[in-house]
Amino acid sequence: MPLNHAQLCALIPHADAMCLLHTVESWDQDSIVCTAVSHRDAASPLRLDGGVPALCGIEFGAQAMAVHGGLLAGGSARRGFLASVRNVQLAVTTLDECGPLLTVQAVRLLNNEANQMYEFNLRDGERLLVSGRAAVFLQ
Repeated sequence: MPLNHAQLCALIPHADAMCLLHTVESWDQDSIVCTAVSHRDAASPLRLDGGVPALCGIEFGAQAMAVHGGLLAGGSARRGFLASVRNVQLAVTTLDECGPLLTVQAVRLLNNEANQMYEFNLRDGERLLVSGRAAVFLQ
């Protein structure tokens, strides 16, 4: 059963417009698939010089990672801090020029008491927009 925006906000430390994800479409022990529509919102807090830079796709991926952790923990995830991002590939300049619905996927590569590592990507249909790998230090 998909989770809606309000349920997502309860799983991450961001609220209102800064909660960038729209729904969780599916998840399991190792991965999560979310949707996002906030990239086209004229009031987006990520908007800079009239657009949402593609580099902000890292935050979309990080939020999917945080939601995944919250779901795995039964709704009370440990706080974490984005420690590093690597291999980031940007196929577009801005996200707001993409379609109205983006797919955000995160796949967990490493999980231990101190940190987690994920691969993430944002897609507009089949078109890959942003991809990379991110590590999180857990408190």
